[in-house]
Parts: sequence; structure tokens; C-alpha cells
Amino acid sequence: MGDMRAIQVEKVVVNIGVGEAGDKLVKAQKVLDLVTKRKSVQTLSHQAVREWGVRRNMPIGARVTLRGLPAEAFLKEAFEIRSRRLPAYSFDPRGNFSFGVQDYTDFPGMKYDPEIGVFGMDVSVSLMRPGWRVARRSVKPRPIAAHHRITRADGIAFIKDHFKVEVVE
Repeated sequence: MGDMRAIQVEKVVVNIGVGEAGDKLVKAQKVLDLVTKRKSVQTLSHQAVREWGVRRNMPIGARVTLRGLPAEAFLKEAFEIRSRRLPAYSFDPRGNFSFGVQDYTDFPGMKYDPEIGVFGMDVSVSLMRPGWRVARRSVKPRPIAAHHRITRADGIAFIKDHFKVEVVE
């Protein structure tokens, strides 16, 4: 297996959906900043939902994108919380996967703060092989060849080998 075939973690996006602006959103951002040691950004609603009282472009959540070594370190901690088990349905056809963490206090060094409350988060992980920039560059973008794309099986195998995570059918 050459270096160009090696799968790596492209990015990890940690997201907390709150559904409303204001105090709760500020607390969610504080939680993300504590857990990831990075500055979080607000996410905005794309459309209005009358039943939930959500307007367009209203701040409804917070997220942090991690890349490189911080991303891998965060993933290791998150997998420990999930006791190194993931359901197979977490993986999409391109080998990317997502899972949830029920409570931020499960992370090492995090204490429960009655002022903040309980916040869970979604963790989405994108995998890639070297050379994926070809598809995304602005000048002469090209499709990625089928044999270079990551399949669901590749993603599951990578997680089992690299992070020693058990994938449960």
C-alpha cells in the first residue's frame, strides 16, 4: 500500500444544536470551547420553521472544526467515552462517519457546572486520501478516480486499525 493510498482524517466537526439564540447558545459555545480548546462559531438556520419559532439566518447552534493532530487527539478522547464502540449505521457510503456524545462532562477534566447544565454534541468525521485537493481546487478541478475513493468498508477498516474501535453491526 503506497503513501497515496493511506487514509487519513481530513477533519472532525463537533456540533451542538441548541435551536434558539440567547443564553443557551452562549453556554453551548462555552462548552465547545472548553472541550475542544478551540474557538467555536455560531451556525445559522437556513430556512424558517414556524412551529419551532425559528427564522431564517437565526443563530441556532455552535460548531468547531478540528484538523490534523488536534482532530485525532479529540477523536481518541471521544472514542474512549463511547467505550470504543460504534454502530455500523454511523458510516456513510463514502466512509465518513458520525456519532454522538451524550454529555460533555464525560470528557477528561470536565466538571459539571450547574450554571451551564447538560450539553451533548454530534461529532462528524470526514476521511480522505492524499490527492483529494484535485477535486476541490478552483483551477482545473478533476473527479477522483473510483479506485481512489474511500468506500464504506475502507472507512470501517481504517477506524478498526487506526483507533482500535469495534464496529457493531
